Amino acid sequence: MNKKDEVLNLSLPIISQMVVYTFMSIFDMMMIGKYAGNKAVNILGLSNAMVTTFVNIIIINGISIGMISIISRYVGAKDSYKAALFSYNGITLGVFMALIITITTFLFGNQILYFMGARGDLLYITFNFSKINAIAMFFYIISSLINAMFIAYGYSYIPLLSSLIQFVTKIFLNYIFMFIIFKNYININIVAISSLVCYIDGFIFCICMVKKHRFKFNVLCGKLKFSLNAAKQIIYLSLPSSFEEAAYSISRLICTSIIMYSGSMYFSANEIANTIESISFMPGTSFGIATTTLVGIKVGERNIKEVNRVAFDCAFYALIMMCSFSLLFLFMPNFLVKFFVGKGDLKVAYLAGKCLAIGAIEQPLIAISLVFAGGLKGLGDTKTPFYISVFTAFFIRLPLIYYFLYILKYSIRAVWWITALQWGIDGVLMFICFKYKIFKRLTKY
Repeated sequence: MNKKDEVLNLSLPIISQMVVYTFMSIFDMMMIGKYAGNKAVNILGLSNAMVTTFVNIIIINGISIGMISIISRYVGAKDSYKAALFSYNGITLGVFMALIITITTFLFGNQILYFMGARGDLLYITFNFSKINAIAMFFYIISSLINAMFIAYGYSYIPLLSSLIQFVTKIFLNYIFMFIIFKNYININIVAISSLVCYIDGFIFCICMVKKHRFKFNVLCGKLKFSLNAAKQIIYLSLPSSFEEAAYSISRLICTSIIMYSGSMYFSANEIANTIESISFMPGTSFGIATTTLVGIKVGERNIKEVNRVAFDCAFYALIMMCSFSLLFLFMPNFLVKFFVGKGDLKVAYLAGKCLAIGAIEQPLIAISLVFAGGLKGLGDTKTPFYISVFTAFFIRLPLIYYFLYILKYSIRAVWWITALQWGIDGVLMFICFKYKIFKRLTKY
């Protein structure tokens, strides 16, 4: 296989999977905006901010990354038993954490949403919506962990197929519920119900794929048992990665609260711009995951020179793709925004367009940050990305947003300038630390 193909064959299905999930989120927000208006967009944004924050911190950027880092190294070393053992234990840990996240949302969701700035009817409706959403996330979490296992083995096309099934189910049910069954009666909970059904479908598909490939993975076939030592190793790698996401997500959650206190117009504009910008995160995030997997495999093969190559190949492709989004956001922000707002929300559209244009600056910086953070994780170093994220989130982004938006009452555009600064510092530090780790490995061998 061509060395460039090795990167693209693993990365492109992951990118495609994220394209599907992102457009599912975008269409979700577009449909609910047309169906129920600006208030419904706020409900969806608040609920997703609360529930997905827990999921991203603990699962997507925690246990999943720990699994990929460890499993890929054993795949590279051709130790099939250890790879299967860590797969089994990672999924078991994830199921336990999924239960905790769901229960926490039911017991404390009301208080969390109040802290985020929701009041009155908005608080009551969002809490009820979030309870259904939390159950949906339970099935999404388990599917994500199984997909992490497939990615670590190099079968990244399976998560893509899972996401396509979920996308079709979600959009179809949204359309049926909003514009046929409940077209004359607004019921925001139908969006959460369609999410629940679509994630159950994805979960069933993942289980079927595990059974189909169990002769390769030795998973769920009675030969593997829970290992405390394996669980500890996964947790050891997962915790710093989880804390890294926590540093970013919690600071973002607090920033969301500050924006909420600044007015619903700022909040809506920021949510719309963030939703559109989330499209551009796909290449950076995907190549970051691919870098973790490929670097892990090369480390398992004890081929350190190839570690450096695959990381820079991933960075090259990520930069090309994300710079393309920079041009799109810079020259066509208003065209993109108009799909998310009605005719009566011109001020929201104007602000969202300005934010998106500023977001064009962030794209290459995000690519560098995510890819080389993924490289560090593939090397087994999940602590350094955590330290860098804590520094940029809590010592740069959060204080500056509080000062300029809450104290000085600047426009929402200030948030986006500050975020660009954060990503710039983050990317430079990730790159320097990755090169230093590679240098140490080369001198060692």
